[in-house]
Amino acid sequence: MAKKSMIARDAKRAQLCDKYAAKRAELKKRVLEGDSEAMFELNKLPANSSVVRKRNRCQLDGRPRGFMREFGISRVKFRQLAGAGLIPGIKKSSW
Repeated sequence: MAKKSMIARDAKRAQLCDKYAAKRAELKKRVLEGDSEAMFELNKLPANSSVVRKRNRCQLDGRPRGFMREFGISRVKFRQLAGAGLIPGIKKSSW
């Protein structure tokens, strides 16, 4: 289980990303066209509004490491749920 403060911080980053996505995309387009003024405007945006600042976290407990994109959960929760037979199409192998 991740700390509540870290989960909240990541949620705030996601909110900022959504808020500034259109403005950031427009400024990046202008920078690629050669507008140097747009680069300064882009630097004035909050750093946490960048998509690369977000972290993939488990939907169930917020664990940041061992994240499995296909299922949206961490390896720990995946193992627990798969062992209990709660994930469709996944079963524990035994030879």
